Parts: sequence; C-alpha cells; structure tokens
Amino acid sequence: MYEDGLPPLRDVISRYELNAKKSLGQNFLTDLNLTGKIARSAEGMGGCSLKDSIVYEVGPGPGALTRALLMNGAHRVVAVEMDPRCIEAQKEIQAAYPGKLDVFEGDALLMDERDLIGDTEGRPVKIIANLPYNVGTALLVKWLTVSDWLPWYSSLTLMFQKEVGQRIIAEPRSKAYGRLSILGQFRADTRIMCDVPARAFTPAPKVTSCIVNIIPKAEQAHTPKQEILEKVVYAAFNQRRKMLRTSLKALGKAPLPYLKAANITPTCRAEELTIEDFCRLAKAYEQ
Repeated sequence: MYEDGLPPLRDVISRYELNAKKSLGQNFLTDLNLTGKIARSAEGMGGCSLKDSIVYEVGPGPGALTRALLMNGAHRVVAVEMDPRCIEAQKEIQAAYPGKLDVFEGDALLMDERDLIGDTEGRPVKIIANLPYNVGTALLVKWLTVSDWLPWYSSLTLMFQKEVGQRIIAEPRSKAYGRLSILGQFRADTRIMCDVPARAFTPAPKVTSCIVNIIPKAEQAHTPKQEILEKVVYAAFNQRRKMLRTSLKALGKAPLPYLKAANITPTCRAEELTIEDFCRLAKAYEQ
C-alpha cells in the first residue's frame, strides 16, 4: 500500500486485466515517484498553485498520475477516459478521495472540457496529462487554437514522445522546427521539463518520452489572426524544401507582393523564418 492507502499500480493493472491497447495509444505509467514529480512540476505554473486548481486529465489509465495529483493536493481532478476497464479501476481512487475525482467516458478530442468541468468557483484550471501517443498532437492543437485567448486553462503539463516535444520547442533552422513549433510558441512559453525513459511504462514503448510545460501568453495587438497565421504556416511547411515564392502559391494569391511587404526574401525556405517573420507575413497576406 502507498500513503493514499491504495495498492501498487502493477496490482491494479493485473486485477483489472489492463493489457495496454495499441489502438488507444496506451502505455501505462506505474511509478508514483515519477508521476509525483510531474504533478509537482505544475506547481505555480501560470501563477496558480496545484492546491487551488482544478486539474483536467486525459487518459488516466489505471490512475498513476491521477493519484499523484490528488496526493499532492489538487483541489479536484476531472478526467476523460475511453477505456471502460480503466474507468472501473478509477472507482477505487474515487472512493479514497470522496468528491475529489470525476471521471467521464469518451473521446477527449470531441469533449467540451468546460462543460465537463462545470462551475470552477473562480479556481484556475490546469491541464496535466500523460497523453495517449496517438492523439497527443491533435489534443495540443485543439487546446492551442481555442477561439478566445487567453484560454480557459492557466497551464499545460503534458507528456509526449520526445520527438514531438522537440518539435514544440524547436528553433528556426533546425530539423524539428515546423508548424507545431510556431503554433505553440506563437501563443505560449514552452519548455521541456525532463525526459521519461521507456522503462517507466508498461508496456515499454520503443521511444523516450518527455514532459512539456506550456504557459499561455497574451497576444500582442499587432499579431495576425490565429487562423490566418495557421493558413500561411501550413502552406509554407507543406512544401518545406521549396522556396517561399513557390510554396506560398498554394494560398491562391501571388506571393511576391506580400513577401516584399513583410520584408522577407522570396528565396527563403519556411524553416529559415522566425515566428516574428511568420507574423509579419501573415499580416501582409491578410491585408
């Protein structure tokens, strides 16, 4: 038994026959020391303590991170899980923390998070999750492209494959730099907190993972609309080996005038532009 009075995660996995399903992108964490570190890394992020916050979690599985969040004092955890077997396992945690954990069955990509969370009583919301590998990037894009900004959450603490984490924080002129880098850094401050070795999971994946901390930041008055920036960035990186004077033709307008207006050399390639360059380019295209 652990300090929360609940059994070891490996016992939970065995009891509920939680053989990980590849179709659900499942790799279960079983180390409460590690999940405790993840929970504590979110402390103070976005100017909010964990004890004062409501946590939204996706894919809790057998509950390693859920338990760590509650053990570290989260005010309330709202979790979304697709696997009915895992929902059964979560009932033990609900019993140990009465009124502190709500679990909903469904696809997180289709969920209205604010509707699930309900009345926050003025408390901030932190998204903290060991995201299923097969939907991690799609969920991040969903949360970074909400229509109202600043968003409904104060911070994101998320586990990704390390390759995805490197793309989120990548700098221009690097191999990892691309659409996800710009999408994340345009609206937030991003950093990799630590790596997570494959042996921390059951079953062990073939890749290293990492924890990424993301804190939303206010948009500047001169920045382009999010949807316009996305459109320009998509066109530029969809043919990233080509010069911008060619790749941007996909936007349907002759690119040379707005490349000139943004003071960007037409022979540059997408990976050479900074986020500020893309913002100028998007504004010029929009105008």
